[in-house]
Amino acid sequence: MGSGGLSRRRFVGALAGSAAGVTLPAATACDDAPAPADTSGTSTSGTGPGTRPSAQSESRGPSGPRPLYLGTYTSAEGGGKGIGLATYDPATGAVTGTGTIEGVADPSYLALHPGGRTLYAVNEREDGAVTAVRVADREVLGSRGTGGAAPCHLSVHPRGRWLLSANYGTGSVAVHPIDASGVLGERTDLVTHSSPAPGPGQDGPHAHQIVTSPDGRHVLAVDLGTDTVYTYRLDEKAGTLSEVARARTEPGAGPRHLTFHPGGRHAYLANEVDNTVAVCGYDPATGRLTVGAEQETGTGSGTSYPAQIVVTPNGRFAYLANRGHNSLTRYAVEAKGARLRLLDTVPVSGDFPRQIALSPDGGLLFAANQRSGSVSVFRVDEASGELRLAGEPFASPVAVCALPL
Repeated sequence: MGSGGLSRRRFVGALAGSAAGVTLPAATACDDAPAPADTSGTSTSGTGPGTRPSAQSESRGPSGPRPLYLGTYTSAEGGGKGIGLATYDPATGAVTGTGTIEGVADPSYLALHPGGRTLYAVNEREDGAVTAVRVADREVLGSRGTGGAAPCHLSVHPRGRWLLSANYGTGSVAVHPIDASGVLGERTDLVTHSSPAPGPGQDGPHAHQIVTSPDGRHVLAVDLGTDTVYTYRLDEKAGTLSEVARARTEPGAGPRHLTFHPGGRHAYLANEVDNTVAVCGYDPATGRLTVGAEQETGTGSGTSYPAQIVVTPNGRFAYLANRGHNSLTRYAVEAKGARLRLLDTVPVSGDFPRQIALSPDGGLLFAANQRSGSVSVFRVDEASGELRLAGEPFASPVAVCALPL
């Protein structure tokens, strides 16, 4: 795997085209999928794409179909036409496609506003942008430039007033205001990771994720290119970021994705390049992250690139998606979040699991398999953490993100 440039990021060839101006075309919407209920007071633990309902407050096994949004690359060969719409049965895991929100270019990552009324997507193109979609009628509310190339991750600050995004191609993070209707305003800040120097084999900074800590005090940005996790404080009046701390990984680790334990004192870092994970300590008072020793992923000596790690709502188990090895690693979480113990790996029943997410109640795990164009769904045993495939994977073109609500 190459270590630099936009083509390395996508694994599907060079990026095609650029984001289409400030306002994207109106959506072609399907209204079959149920709109999510208001989800004010959502969790920001990072256990799934974007801001989601708190799994700990949800009852196990909700009834009736639930919404599922699917991200893709519209410019890739065989890719989708926009944001995929589907529903899933929380009891069985069965997924039913219901349509597409068209007019959203390369929506490779998705996040829901805490109020549940607006969906946000990155436009992962050289002229990067973020787009807002009204959930009720699937109307595209417009897009705003991120000031960088290939934005690959976004999240909503828990108070719902700011959208945070990470530009992989140019190694920067951006902030956009959100008005009362969910519409995005002009960018209020752009911070480029100009130091430290790129890690071994890297051509520059590559911001891969930006997420708010569970306590809401700090914003953390994971940069694969500089082997660094940056901690910022967000000025909630001005929408600007001030750096307060940095945490370095092992040289060449290539950190990609950080997920907090529900307890808020520990987090888990998936390192893409050297195929490891690390337990991190987090100090809410200072925002300082301390990266622990690297641990194995259970994939052996073969080719494997960790993608994303998630933690169950009860804080007892963690799962890691392994691209190349095409598996999911199961860890037991011990010592109140301070330790991961490798249990096993299971086949993901797809090719290149780019992203994984748990349903709000923690009963299902969704894996978006980029190269096989499918979403695998697993039932999660609450007591043992064991994963069991819930039927045949759901076909979804160039599936790179699954957002279950």
